[in-house]
Amino acid sequence: MSVLPTELQAHLDTGVTTLCRAWLIERRDGVAFGFTDHDLALTFDGVVFKPDTGLSAMALQQSTGLSVDNTEAIGALSDAAIKASDIDAGRFDGAEVTSWLINWSAPEQRIIQFRGNIGEIRRAGGAFQAELRGLTDLLNRPVGRVYQKPCGAVLGDAACGVNLASEDYHVERAVAEVENERVFRFSGMSGFGESWFERGRLDILSGDAKGLGGAIKVDRFFGSFREVTLWEPLRADVREGDSIRLIAGCDKRFETCGSKFSNVLNYQGFPDIPEEEWMMVHPSKAPARDGGSRR
Repeated sequence: MSVLPTELQAHLDTGVTTLCRAWLIERRDGVAFGFTDHDLALTFDGVVFKPDTGLSAMALQQSTGLSVDNTEAIGALSDAAIKASDIDAGRFDGAEVTSWLINWSAPEQRIIQFRGNIGEIRRAGGAFQAELRGLTDLLNRPVGRVYQKPCGAVLGDAACGVNLASEDYHVERAVAEVENERVFRFSGMSGFGESWFERGRLDILSGDAKGLGGAIKVDRFFGSFREVTLWEPLRADVREGDSIRLIAGCDKRFETCGSKFSNVLNYQGFPDIPEEEWMMVHPSKAPARDGGSRR
């Protein structure tokens, strides 16, 4: 159990308390929201915690050991606070949440009760309900390497080492045509070969959908345009002229790592693993019959 700060403990010992709760929601795009169940606004750490948003939280389920601490937040949708359009666009997915118990008459007397992330969000009837997952939820995720031929790294991460800021691997252009928030067409992009951005990423840099993005399924030439199709449509409006960044894709093959990225030294797969039942393969069906590697 957390040890209460001396001043807050002294306040509790008086038997007559002025306590409230406050929540800070920090989205992955850097936008932060402060809420409190007090009837007046509170300010600390440079954040204003507003009282008129209708946000409240259920009782926090805390446990010892490595069990996950879970709770839920319930609130009203408001143009001044949490918008339905932002929830639909996924802007609050995975947002970091911190909750405090505070002496509202002396906000410096406070203690963190919960820290975690937003999980599933449901909304209906002008309100929303968000599942809050504690930090120990991350310990439930399997980690480690898998022995497989494809590369296990994410393009551009520390294990991969490819610098995606290089002009060879990304480009920023204004979109010429948009179809169903899923198909994007660009002009004047002949400097990259077809399929260069397949399995890569598209990020929106301006407009109503700024900060959103998606994985690229298809990258091809379509008449005088370059056409990029996402696996799933974006959940916000993208208009012609909005600025978009396209990031190169990788199919995780050893050959691509060398020819496209010149990065074979950092390849995180095992390309020489024999195929399944390799000892039983008839010589005429083997992929290579030169006496060398059978990968």
